[in-house]
Amino acid sequence: MKTVIFCGGKGTRIRDVRSDVPKPMVEISGTPILLHLMQFYARAGFSDFVLCLGYKGDVIREFFTRNTEHNVANEVRVRHDEFIEVPTSPTSWNIALIETGLETFTGGRLRRAQPYIGNESFMLTYGDGLSDINLQKLVAHHKRLGKLLTVSGVRPPSRFGELSVEGDTVVGFNEKPQASSGLISGGFFVAEPKIFSYLGDTDNTMLEREPMELLVANRAVGVFRHDGFWQCMDTYRDWEFLNDLASKGDAPWLI
Repeated sequence: MKTVIFCGGKGTRIRDVRSDVPKPMVEISGTPILLHLMQFYARAGFSDFVLCLGYKGDVIREFFTRNTEHNVANEVRVRHDEFIEVPTSPTSWNIALIETGLETFTGGRLRRAQPYIGNESFMLTYGDGLSDINLQKLVAHHKRLGKLLTVSGVRPPSRFGELSVEGDTVVGFNEKPQASSGLISGGFFVAEPKIFSYLGDTDNTMLEREPMELLVANRAVGVFRHDGFWQCMDTYRDWEFLNDLASKGDAPWLI
């Protein structure tokens, strides 16, 4: 099963960390968050990737075709025009590097990647979020539901610290409590090829808007509830939090 990763956004809110690389190449503990994510998928047995490039895509392309410092592989071998195979142990990584446009929205990026996905089920995620979600269980749940799309439902960390109070005395403080107001999409999806019929024929389609709304209206979207770790990297504070976890050896996506 292929894993499609959106890597083309400009990531304007994270530029105070790095402005010279695309967001997926911003480093967590010295390694691009994109590589953290791909290693997470590969450890679960999913090592066939389609990377949808856009903003500063040449940085990602050069990393995978020239950079071997992060133990991705012992050898990088270019095949065809935009496809590289990265042999590793115990399984190989297949990585398709697809140019999907600078201003293209997520639906348009996915539509452009269709020839590399084929007529089969596939996984889909964003190149700026990490989790300890059980990917094997996610796929199995998707197959049981029989929907066109399965969304991971998570409860995100609150942006504000939470006080535990007894009377007028603070007895506890949790800097990163889990929000309890409901689920949001955690960005780890499994999809069927019929989803392409919902994407339209332009680059200006945002997957999370009209296509998703129509899929929901057709009762074609299922949810896989994940109560474990999940964290996107939207801001400097998010980046700092993820680096802090990694530096302490307490990064759930690495365990």
